[in-house]
Amino acid sequence: MTSIQEALNTADVLKQASKTSLTAIAAFSSIIRADKGKHLFRDKEEVKNLYILVQGRASLYKLNSLGEKKVIFVYGAGSLLNEVMLQDLPASINCELLENSLVLSIPLQKFFHVMEKDPALLKAVFDSMALKIRRLYRQLKNTTNDLSGEKRLAAKLYKLSKDCGIKEADGIRIDMNLTITFLAEMLGSKRETVSRQMKRLVEMGLVVTNKTGFLIPDQKKLSEYFKTP
Repeated sequence: MTSIQEALNTADVLKQASKTSLTAIAAFSSIIRADKGKHLFRDKEEVKNLYILVQGRASLYKLNSLGEKKVIFVYGAGSLLNEVMLQDLPASINCELLENSLVLSIPLQKFFHVMEKDPALLKAVFDSMALKIRRLYRQLKNTTNDLSGEKRLAAKLYKLSKDCGIKEADGIRIDMNLTITFLAEMLGSKRETVSRQMKRLVEMGLVVTNKTGFLIPDQKKLSEYFKTP
């Protein structure tokens, strides 16, 4: 079992925190072991804790009027999952664990008190929020009608290969349990549509699919494909 100290060392947002702050946070935090498919929080729920992913992977998603998922973000170890809770309002998104995971749970109000006395920690939280906003801007750009379906899919695969990629002899393997259904949820498209688009990318040699998942033979070529007008 991972210790609180090991969990704190994993958290990106805590890397600039002072030793005094880390000692205080360790005293009131806990580690949650959660199974794949569990929700840490749901849209419109009152949430009183901040959650940092220590091990595993999680998705943040919204449901449309038809109850269909639109995955907004996918996060791995070290990520703060719910900075939005700092506004002290109900959750505005769902958080589902994609793998068996360990999560550091930090009481929100106690974290506030520590953050008020640590400017470096405060800036780290702001930086984390700013990064999410920048990613949202990029997503908006890649979901406009300026990009064809195949290019939107290519852009998403490129981003996943950058965030979750493992270098292998034949290219970059996306190291997560990625399926056509999940890609469709990320793109807000139908599974059948994404399946056809994937087939086209495979035919062009931009993606390889096999038993281990999805392999990107050449990230540069994939990037050039979706960036080309």
